[in-house]
Amino acid sequence: MFLRTATAKSMNACYDKMSRLQQELETADAVVIGAGAGLSTSAGFTYTGERFQKYFGDFIAKYGFRDMYSGGFYPFDSLEEHWAYWSRYIYINRYLDAPKPVYGDLFQLVQEKDYFVLTTNVDHQFQKARFDKHRLFYTQGDYGLWQCSKPCHQKTYDNEAIVKKMLAEQKDMKIPTELVPHCPVCGAPMSMNLRADDTFVEDDGWHAASRRYEDFLRRHEREHILFLELGVGGNTPGIVKFSFWRMTAENPKAIYACVNLGEAYAPGEIANRSICIDGDIGEVLKKIK
Repeated sequence: MFLRTATAKSMNACYDKMSRLQQELETADAVVIGAGAGLSTSAGFTYTGERFQKYFGDFIAKYGFRDMYSGGFYPFDSLEEHWAYWSRYIYINRYLDAPKPVYGDLFQLVQEKDYFVLTTNVDHQFQKARFDKHRLFYTQGDYGLWQCSKPCHQKTYDNEAIVKKMLAEQKDMKIPTELVPHCPVCGAPMSMNLRADDTFVEDDGWHAASRRYEDFLRRHEREHILFLELGVGGNTPGIVKFSFWRMTAENPKAIYACVNLGEAYAPGEIANRSICIDGDIGEVLKKIK
């Protein structure tokens, strides 16, 4: 009996939080979405298990990789093998649609609002779900972009055509040598435009998106703004989580909401203006919608 009572109270509390979040989405003057890896995981972009086995079974057998992410850092003996691995990685995480409609559900909830998206995700799923590209700031790069590995200049390059060619022509876990990408300026090998160290290229598009985000925040700094954090973990908390906490604390009209499986929390200073929902993001959005 006591267990049933506790469970009922927990469920009621969760529904109360979702109702409050729904109300904030409807009444806020503006919504800032802060998205982390947990959002894409909820959408089906898993880096282990069946999906990993399906696309990388040969690499798993040869190297004993346990997940897609760590395999991306392996020091392969050749660039041909490196790009055989990465072309698959890029293709399934950037050019295939997410298995679940989580991003689409999120878009339906905010499409009529004045919104902006700040994300550490690099899989391009916001634009695939019809979010306005001028309301997106991808802070950590994009699987669809390459850059010079040195880098000798601050420019990035779309990789879709050559990645699909690599995928089609690779054999025995290697791509043809002539498909290995090199910098058109200095001839050095190309690398992914992903923030891993101080070689990350912040190109003109990156800086333009950063300015649009700053302008958006300035226009709404004294308004009723909802900072909606989705699936942000502890890898880079300073980009989304800590900045959302700070801006909520500075604006008495602001509300902070966090939806995350196992990591939904807020500091005490803003607890009375926080909505923390511990659960799968896709399920929560579906119920709110």
